Amino acid sequence: MADLITVEDPDDPRLRDYTGLTDVELRRKREPAEGLFIAEGEKVIRRAKDAGYEMRSMLLSAKWVDVMRDVIDELPAPVYAVSPELAEQVTGYHVHRGALASMQRKPLPTAAELLRAARRVVVMESVNDHTNIGAIFRSAAALGMDAVLLSPDCADPLYRRSVKVSMGAVFSVPYARLDTWPKSLDSVREAGFTLLALTPDEKARPLDEAAPHTMDRVALMLGAEGDGLSTQALVAADEWVRIPMSHGVDSLNVGAAAAVAFYAVATGRPES
Repeated sequence: MADLITVEDPDDPRLRDYTGLTDVELRRKREPAEGLFIAEGEKVIRRAKDAGYEMRSMLLSAKWVDVMRDVIDELPAPVYAVSPELAEQVTGYHVHRGALASMQRKPLPTAAELLRAARRVVVMESVNDHTNIGAIFRSAAALGMDAVLLSPDCADPLYRRSVKVSMGAVFSVPYARLDTWPKSLDSVREAGFTLLALTPDEKARPLDEAAPHTMDRVALMLGAEGDGLSTQALVAADEWVRIPMSHGVDSLNVGAAAAVAFYAVATGRPES
């Protein structure tokens, strides 16, 4: 059973995992380096635990202690009970969901390991917005994508904002980082995948014509908001595909575009 510890000092060193959560650069550097990430909210914390992530500690406002009692009773990690005011002092923002947990990361699989078992893969290039990362993972989970591959410069899927937006879907869709870009795309093709680059370019083939759902193995490539896929990534693709637009709209937010494209890729997919 976890220890329930009341803390009244915002500078208590035991709360170090939760300090300065609004300092994006600090979290980007510290969380991966120290092997931790922050799960926010009851549902996300439970999903992280169910996905096998080890809990380092929890930070709860008083009214959430009873809600999380079964988790507290089951795990050996310390639980720090604090007032909402102290939680805000520690984290730097109002903790709306009243519950935070510091979780231990697990080793990432290699791209080769994921590709062996996958049929529908997302490949992201330079997607650095944590909200977009979370939205893409949530759509990937909901619409049947098997895995996510990230270019070396993509944002961290386990950053607090990404986890929160994904509603914990980052725990259910396996992901790996590609070592080199775009050279690593060769290994994706060698694993039997057709590389489809999603772009609003008029030269691209409409998704319904390309019929990716009929292909045996598909790797759908997505670029960053605004810039899209780089020239190098577009050259490396087997085919360019686009979502047909109406009413003079030239493109969608990458999170929305991803959801539409995932549906087109996964609908009617061949049975494994």
